[in-house]
Amino acid sequence: MSRSSKKGPYIDAKLAEKVSKLRSGDKTVIKTWARASTITPQMVGFTFSVHNGKDFLAVYVVENMVGHKLGEFSPSRKFIRHGGKLAKDESGAKSAPAGGGAPRPAAAAPAAKK
Repeated sequence: MSRSSKKGPYIDAKLAEKVSKLRSGDKTVIKTWARASTITPQMVGFTFSVHNGKDFLAVYVVENMVGHKLGEFSPSRKFIRHGGKLAKDESGAKSAPAGGGAPRPAAAAPAAKK
């Protein structure tokens, strides 16, 4: 559900303060835990280090991201494939030895002509 337009977009106060202090084109990475903050046009061109619950992921903000939340670009869950043909192929490939399995059989000698 979206936020009421009457209230306006949510932007963390400390994050907005850090962005306003930096100049456009500055290469400083802004470290933040504010995943719920909406990306504004003033944030375009900056790199944010967004916390995903375990570590920080770098997010470079471009024009297309305006209106989205910072947390959308820092996934907090790791998708583990399960079921189906793809998962069976990958699990079989991981358990096989690096050499390709059993040694290749020797070629048979050609039959002698009479």
